[in-house]
Amino acid sequence: MSDNISGHGETGFDRILQFTLTERHARGRVVRLGPVLEEILEAHDYPPLPRQLLSEALVLTALMGALLKDDGSQLTLQAQAEEGAISLLVCDYRGGELRGYLQHDAEKVATLGGTPLLQQLFGAGHLAITFDLAATGQRYQGVVPLEGTSLTEAVERYFAQSEQVPTIIRTAIRPGLGGAIAGGLLVQHLAEGEEGRERLHVRMDHPEWEHVAVLAGSTREGELVDPELSLEALVWRLFHEENEVRVEAGAELSRGCRCSVVHFEEVLARFPKEDRQDMRDEHGIIRVDCAFCSREFQIED
Repeated sequence: MSDNISGHGETGFDRILQFTLTERHARGRVVRLGPVLEEILEAHDYPPLPRQLLSEALVLTALMGALLKDDGSQLTLQAQAEEGAISLLVCDYRGGELRGYLQHDAEKVATLGGTPLLQQLFGAGHLAITFDLAATGQRYQGVVPLEGTSLTEAVERYFAQSEQVPTIIRTAIRPGLGGAIAGGLLVQHLAEGEEGRERLHVRMDHPEWEHVAVLAGSTREGELVDPELSLEALVWRLFHEENEVRVEAGAELSRGCRCSVVHFEEVLARFPKEDRQDMRDEHGIIRVDCAFCSREFQIED
């Protein structure tokens, strides 16, 4: 075990820990959300089931966003469907800033059981995962159907189908009167990256990955949301038998809604003058609602 990891560490919330299993050609991320999660959830009066779903989506967004190398890059997770209890779910991550919201039909949500399938939640729909890379200006998007038991399962399917990267993801949500807690673990097998050699990440049955998958798969939900268990200690529990585990502090997370009067003025300036005229109320004010933070902005055009 590397000297820079032990059974102790910060127990705080809203941060990401990155780790690499050097001899197994694997990397991972672990995250635990607390106050930031509650701040995002409290922007809207969500019933328990949508709160649970959005919490899971935010954990997944943080885990995938932590794979980005450039601060200006962005990861967006979006699920959109028709005729379901959930019609829209959007989360994004950029430089440690996390935000998200969903739209739901309260009457349809009330008819669902405690653990509905994705098809029951969304009806027919798809999950889109988009990487916007700041360094190159390129955008990569993968789309998978909203099928199975959870968003976590759908994201694992995305990495297997679109990225062809063996990936294990575990998430857990703990609601509570003192504030919700959500945690997650993501572990991936990496390519060797040498010309003329088989790329490891297209072999789902590689012995290295099978070993890592067993260890990562042993993660218990309670460990992911235990406020007394540091992220370092969790990684230690899972991989302490490995010869070398390198850990590195990832981003400190914050609620990152980027709405402002200046931002909306810039957006509105792209519309023709006659369109902006139609948007004004009787006082000449354009009122803009931010779905992420549930605030209204008054723009004098």
